[in-house]
Formats: sequence, C-alpha cells, structure tokens
Amino acid sequence: MAITQAVANSFKKQLLEAKQNFLTSGSGGNSFKLALYSSSATLNSATTVYTTTNEVSNSGSYSAGGGALVNSGTSISAGVARTTFANLSFTSATITARGALIYNTSQSNAAVCVLDFGGDKTATSGTFTIQFPANTSTASILRISG
Repeated sequence: MAITQAVANSFKKQLLEAKQNFLTSGSGGNSFKLALYSSSATLNSATTVYTTTNEVSNSGSYSAGGGALVNSGTSISAGVARTTFANLSFTSATITARGALIYNTSQSNAAVCVLDFGGDKTATSGTFTIQFPANTSTASILRISG
C-alpha cells in the first residue's frame, strides 16, 4: 500500500477532452472535493475515481467523501497556467491521514490529483487543515507549462 503524489493520468486526458472545468463555481465551473486517506490506501497516477477504500473514518466535521473545495479559478503568467484551492479545515476531528485525493464531483467523481503528506498527519479532537500553496506560477497545486 502506498500513496504517491501525482496528477491522475485520466485527468490529463480529460483536460484534452474538455471534461474538467476550473472556472470558479459561481461562473459555471465544476465542483471539487478532497477526501482523506490512511497509510493503508493505494493512490497514485493510475487512480481514476474517488474511492472509499481506506478513507479515514467520519469524525467531527469530516464525513465520507471529504469536504468541498473552493476553487480560485484559473490564471496564467510566465507561460504557466494554474489553479489552486482555498485551505480546507475539518473541525472537532480526530483524524490520522497519510494523503488525500482531489476529485471532480461534477464529472462522476473523476480523480484530479493525489496528495502525499509525506507521513501520517494527526488531529486529536481538534482542527485538521489542508493548506494549499499560493496561486503562483511556481507553487499552485495544479500547473501546466510547456
């Protein structure tokens, strides 16, 4: 079992097929969620859809399927197209997670990318926060350059 950080291969193909829309949700974009997984999960570039297998248990404000993400929309600078999300927190939670899956609920729960936390991260009766990087050409969670 392993979680390997990667952009899902199926997502790359879906971008070319215009099946992924990162416009902000108020502008007609798709809806995205983030689910948390234990170290027993197997997630990598071959992951195609959200799965409940080895997802962390419900606790506090975390429930199966994870939490809704707020998309920053898209931008481009220095030849790099990019998007990111607002930080996501689960409160009053007791969670141990090794990684996460971002997926598109508007597209049959299609996988977008796998996040590997590099080790177990824990909250005990507290707040578990996913902090996304700044929306820059060198840091955004999703970047495309040529």
